[in-house]
Amino acid sequence: MSYDGYKSLVVRTEGRIAWVTIDNPPVNTVDATLAGDLQAFAARMADDEDIAVIVFQSANPEFFSAHADFEWSFDPGTLEALADPDADADLNPLQQLNERLRTLPQVTIAKLRGYARAGGAELAMSADMRFAAADRTWMSQPESLMGIFPGGGGTQYLNRLVGRARALEIVLGAELLGTSVAERYGWINRAVPDEHLDAFVDALARRIAGLPRGVAAAAKEALDAAEASGPVPRLAEEAAAHAKVYPSPDDIVHRLRVLMDRGGQTRDGELALERLLESIPWAHRS
Repeated sequence: MSYDGYKSLVVRTEGRIAWVTIDNPPVNTVDATLAGDLQAFAARMADDEDIAVIVFQSANPEFFSAHADFEWSFDPGTLEALADPDADADLNPLQQLNERLRTLPQVTIAKLRGYARAGGAELAMSADMRFAAADRTWMSQPESLMGIFPGGGGTQYLNRLVGRARALEIVLGAELLGTSVAERYGWINRAVPDEHLDAFVDALARRIAGLPRGVAAAAKEALDAAEASGPVPRLAEEAAAHAKVYPSPDDIVHRLRVLMDRGGQTRDGELALERLLESIPWAHRS
């Protein structure tokens, strides 16, 4: 599937991974151009079974994405013009966009450098995971200082990531947070030294993309069911998702037998289980 023709995105695909680089000078504002490109990208990607992982990154090391276009405050009609006719009509266009991205079947990773504020932070939160350059990434939801609050899905995403009390602090305090606080709060998965960030995200994306087809999507489905369930776990949904990958096919059973032969379920083997597993090649990678 072709991913050419965007004005504010550069998309490169390789080995079941799509690297999506935001390039919307000067500060990667979520404007009509970027929102339109992301919407079109998500619509194509939703049907692309050859891609397992999507990495969102920025061409500008100073800004992942500054915020939504201020012009939409001056002329709300320009935002409403971006409404997606195929999405939930009860949502505003930014919510529709972020939900399109959040609900993609692929595993999505936001690789953050520079500032991610307001609509830019909401865009990052629509991804499944966020990894940031330590001490070179800053995040905030400053909308309260503009007389509004995060309305592109931000309150809902933020509350699930950091909890209600910290979400209120972020939304109402409107403070710029560095990676040490963002990591401690759970706004990002991990702060990684800047010089190691690219390699770290690349390795994670390749590990996920190398899993047998369907495993990552089924795991994501099961975890989403737990998140949506509130205080009562939705075990039926987890069981249905797990049934998609277990009982295991023959090639996976063989791999587990090799694991046992190499020390699985012994003390020495279990102390280095991840490395042990990584040493055993997949029988079939599609």
